[in-house]
Amino acid sequence: MRSLSRRDVLRVAAPVFLGLGAAAAAVNEPRARAADTRLIDFAEKRIAPEEIKGAGYAGVVNYVSASRPGANFEAKPITREYADALRAAGLQIVSNFQYGKPGWPDPSDYTRGYDGGVADAHTAEQLHNAAGGTASAPIFFSVDDNIDENTWNGPAVQWFRGINSVLGVGRAGIYGHARACGWAIRDGVIGNSTTPGHRWAWQTRSWSNGEREPAAVLYQTVVNSPSNPSPLLGGINVDIDDVLAPDYGQWDFPR
Repeated sequence: MRSLSRRDVLRVAAPVFLGLGAAAAAVNEPRARAADTRLIDFAEKRIAPEEIKGAGYAGVVNYVSASRPGANFEAKPITREYADALRAAGLQIVSNFQYGKPGWPDPSDYTRGYDGGVADAHTAEQLHNAAGGTASAPIFFSVDDNIDENTWNGPAVQWFRGINSVLGVGRAGIYGHARACGWAIRDGVIGNSTTPGHRWAWQTRSWSNGEREPAAVLYQTVVNSPSNPSPLLGGINVDIDDVLAPDYGQWDFPR
């Protein structure tokens, strides 16, 4: 996306291989997946579009936020050149913002409350636009931490309200565990997919304790961690995301 991060605490089973499709899904898993479409998310380096497509993925979730000092991630933020290459290969792009994280000098973004949300939304929008992101596409903002409801009701929801003041609710999305996605929906701080019954929620399996948010458009089903490395692509470990709705926030969707 690590000290106390989703990758370090996740306990995943063996990596999920491509091509398993619906046969590998849990019995109670939501059935709205768009033809078993999958994306990848990553930051360490830019993976060649041809490799992504050749591996059977439909696209990527990429960052519209700067790389933290000391991290120096090649694919963060997404550039116009890389975005154009992905699109030319027929791949979809979803925008995600995350700068800080637990355990770094820069704290988790949500801890900065309303004013932090305003600043982060301006940054995210500028980088999204610079890379060629479309005006109708949402931006998912990461709550990459095992927050409880008290924390949500304090700085986290205020952070989203600051984001809303810049982007509007309709273009704001959340990345987080099942409960965080549910709180964001309950409090009306994220927007609606054009797919009925779905909201701009990208759920991670980390910290979700097997729970699922049925309104999510994306589900991060494979998360890299030191004890459970995820599949390699382009020489790096990539996280894998199930698509749960036809309109999952991709740039090139006619809204």
